[in-house]
Amino acid sequence: MIMKKTTLSVMVAACFVSTGAMAEEGKLLAPVVVTATRVEQDSFDLPMSIDKVEKENIQDGQLRMTLSESLARVPGITAQYRNQMSQDPQISSRGFGARSAFGVRGIRIYVDGIPLSMPDGIGNPGSVDVGSIESIEVMRGPFSAMYGNSSGGVIQMFTGKAPKSPELSADVMSGSFNTRRESVQAAGSKGGVEYMLNYSDYSSDGYRAQSKNDKQQATVKLGVNISEDTKLTTLINWFDQFAQDPGGLTSANVSSNPAMASPNNVTANARVLRSNTQVGFNLEKVLNANNMLNLITYAGQRSNLQYLFSGTYGGYNGRASSIERDFYGAEARVTNKGMLISKPYTLTYGLNFGTMEDARRDQSAINGVIQAGTVRADQTQNTTNLDQFAQGMWSFAERWDLHGGIRHTNLSMKIADNLGSGSGNLEFSKTIPVAGIVFKASPALNFYANIGKGFETPTMVEISFNDATNPTAPNLALKPSTSTNIEVGTKWMVSDSTRVNLAVFNITTENEIVINSSDTYTTYKNAGKTKRNGAEISAESKLTNNFSVYGAYTLLNASFDTPFTSGTNSVAAGNQIPGTYRSQLYAEAAWKYQPLNFQTALEGRYNSKVFTNDTNAASVNSYTVVNIRASLKQYVKNWEITEYARIENILDEKYIGSVRVNDTNSRFYEPAAGRNWIAGVKAKYIF
Repeated sequence: MIMKKTTLSVMVAACFVSTGAMAEEGKLLAPVVVTATRVEQDSFDLPMSIDKVEKENIQDGQLRMTLSESLARVPGITAQYRNQMSQDPQISSRGFGARSAFGVRGIRIYVDGIPLSMPDGIGNPGSVDVGSIESIEVMRGPFSAMYGNSSGGVIQMFTGKAPKSPELSADVMSGSFNTRRESVQAAGSKGGVEYMLNYSDYSSDGYRAQSKNDKQQATVKLGVNISEDTKLTTLINWFDQFAQDPGGLTSANVSSNPAMASPNNVTANARVLRSNTQVGFNLEKVLNANNMLNLITYAGQRSNLQYLFSGTYGGYNGRASSIERDFYGAEARVTNKGMLISKPYTLTYGLNFGTMEDARRDQSAINGVIQAGTVRADQTQNTTNLDQFAQGMWSFAERWDLHGGIRHTNLSMKIADNLGSGSGNLEFSKTIPVAGIVFKASPALNFYANIGKGFETPTMVEISFNDATNPTAPNLALKPSTSTNIEVGTKWMVSDSTRVNLAVFNITTENEIVINSSDTYTTYKNAGKTKRNGAEISAESKLTNNFSVYGAYTLLNASFDTPFTSGTNSVAAGNQIPGTYRSQLYAEAAWKYQPLNFQTALEGRYNSKVFTNDTNAASVNSYTVVNIRASLKQYVKNWEITEYARIENILDEKYIGSVRVNDTNSRFYEPAAGRNWIAGVKAKYIF
């Protein structure tokens, strides 16, 4: 344990080196982002917390199967890999989304400006092949609300740009637990058409028993320059997946054999079969020197069949929950630039529409086999939003920028019960303002502050049932949670080679949505007030001899501010919100040896103790994990060949990688793998 702490401490200390160790190889620049204001802008000048994860930290030496691989380095973000693929990774932003058991909620997710989040706020980041992603922008704080309902944060992925010369590449990877991944990609530009086609095939036995999985994905991106001032981009995503579900373990199970599956899940043969196809279009047109138009449309279908353990309800040991979803939407916005009182401004305004219709059915199952004539729930669910928004920036003085925005959301949710048990509707409407200001103390030092409102409606899953043991009527008593979000911070370019970002935030929430009971079905309720206070700091420095260091630390106190009851248990004010870590630390030391095109990095990650239920009666201990990655590249005529490898958890730490919040049977724990590895080779031919 001493070795683990020492290794991480050295890496963290290196992130705050003196400016005497300046880089000679080049300057360290703040990244340009578009998510914050919907137009390209230097992140250094924005009054908000926003980070950009670059390609080398997404694809180099990574499995490239879940967002958690890339987001662990971002302050304010909790990204936990479940070590199984039957559910999406646990991703939360400043505690928003921590309760999620399926999908990602509380955070809006996009790819190339096209939503992967549904109108009710549920998001499915697994719809996109991470291997096709060039960069990821992650925004936290008040301005996230400018993307609508359930915006505790915004994650936007950007696919790669087409190269000028055609390229064809193939990638083959293998690793522990019989893991393998193959992918092929073709990209290039010709005759005003830019194209990128990517296909991947992944499979693994998984670390734990009953966790075999496989997934095939395809991405097609086409950009057509219709004229000098008009471009149409088409993005098509498809995947098909099978994954066994090992379930959560009790404390006794973990002590006995952390690699085991839950006996209940084995009995029920728990697993998931899902597929998703989505098509999106983004039309960009320059109207004149001061105005630009964006039209975005998208449509898709999703199929999800999940086999779950559900006790012995009706004499069956499981159930099959299926959702067939059709969804589509559109956004139209105009960006206007000009001068106001001889000072420059930018204003973006528009309309956003989205709808989804789910055919949801639950049937009883024995040993993972659906039993005929045992339909327990049969609902048609519809959610539709219509939003109006405006967001702008005005440089009203030489060293001051004023940012502001407003968004009005209208959301309707309808459930039609085809068995006659109960139907109902919910309507939500909210206007969300946000404002921020930047003071440019010097060209290398900015201070900022912002404040805004937040709005999170219940998801369709959360209102589906009001009885934890038997599907009857929908839960129409749920209210949306509302929050007030305040943030102050500074961004400092310490030198040409070192930068530091610091943010302090305070969030108060009314009507927090929490799990009420989790038995055969999970039900939800409102729990009064919560508070989230904390700080985020990140530092990056380029040193001499091609060394670089990076560190990010998050301090979060997320707690219930008023007492309430959870099922039959009393929850005291002051209890920590389960699934939220008080302290998280990521540190990285990297080195490149350019004569051989070799690069390597040592990563360290620390997570503090975390509670698993509202009563704080159960918890998971803190842990420290150290990883190493490396790659070597050669150029032979038209060929570019890269070998890469990664060793995860090199110190073989025994720890719980993720938790299942408020599990009724105390199956809270999803153990992580010990020391494991991946290695692969990628070959690219440039025509």
